[in-house]
Amino acid sequence: MLLGLVTLIQDSLLTPRPDTVIAGGTATAPPVDQQIHLLDMLMKGGVLMIPLAILSLIAVYFFVERYITISKAGKIEDNFMPMVRDHITSGNIVAARSLSKNTNNPIARVIDKGIQRIGKPIESIEKSMENVGKLEIYKLEKNLVVLSIIAGIAPMFGFLGTIAGMIQTFFNISITSDITLSAIASGIYVKMVTSATGLIIGLVAYVGYSYLNAQIDKVVNKMEGASAEFVDILQEPTR
Repeated sequence: MLLGLVTLIQDSLLTPRPDTVIAGGTATAPPVDQQIHLLDMLMKGGVLMIPLAILSLIAVYFFVERYITISKAGKIEDNFMPMVRDHITSGNIVAARSLSKNTNNPIARVIDKGIQRIGKPIESIEKSMENVGKLEIYKLEKNLVVLSIIAGIAPMFGFLGTIAGMIQTFFNISITSDITLSAIASGIYVKMVTSATGLIIGLVAYVGYSYLNAQIDKVVNKMEGASAEFVDILQEPTR
């Protein structure tokens, strides 16, 4: 009985090829290629692979778009604040305003708001700069929540595909009464492709979301440092 079961499993997993060589009455089958091809496996994942593919494309698009925007926001000339200091301490407010206005950068826009409020109480200037800073941070975080959503729902889509596949597999077994190891294993491993794909997409989206948040924090730190330096400049005596 045990020998018969082993023979049944071998017959299910290894299909002899037509070019089998028969020598001395014994059929010798060449080794079957048991490698799993990634593309073929993904194609067998089912219809839920379509929304997973769409989620992956959306995640890549928003990550690249936000990465470019945040990277540009964190780059500002090293001599920007020294030049602002020189203009303000020399009393040339117009030149300072022109410099900050013509610099396309969130930090420069915060400083520009402070320059516009020169002459008012320090508390009022700081509040105005803080409000502009919040607006700039909001712009940097725009659409970043999409990555967070994808990180949460992609694994759910994957598990849904696997559950649907398991239901289909056991339904087929109930109809055909085919409970061979090959029938069960083939149905299960194919349907688990959606779970693996969903987990990978969710993991990549979460890592991208965390990385971009860390880059935004760096921009915020630069913004706060520039604001503090600007307030110090205003409290210095003019030349």
